[in-house]
Amino acid sequence: MKAPNDCENMTEIRLEIDQLDRQILALLGQRFAYVKAAAQFKTSATAVKAPERLQAMLQQRRVWAEAEGLDPDVIENLYRDLVNYFISAELKKWQADHD
Repeated sequence: MKAPNDCENMTEIRLEIDQLDRQILALLGQRFAYVKAAAQFKTSATAVKAPERLQAMLQQRRVWAEAEGLDPDVIENLYRDLVNYFISAELKKWQADHD
């Protein structure tokens, strides 16, 4: 990977961004696998939703966003959407396993 300042044109910039996005998506896939695995350890639908954990996690992501020079509001919204999707999928798995 080239450093941003080492790119010589927009083609190189876009190539590097595409490579980063592919890595990000692969990591999100790995994260989702952990979410699905977590369903086996949950004892109720409320435990799957874990609203207190969600709030604590979002707050930590805000801190990490600021440390990276990113807008914490944007990162919180991104994670809220992502995690709500993951919770929905985890809840479906949990319900299927407990029917």
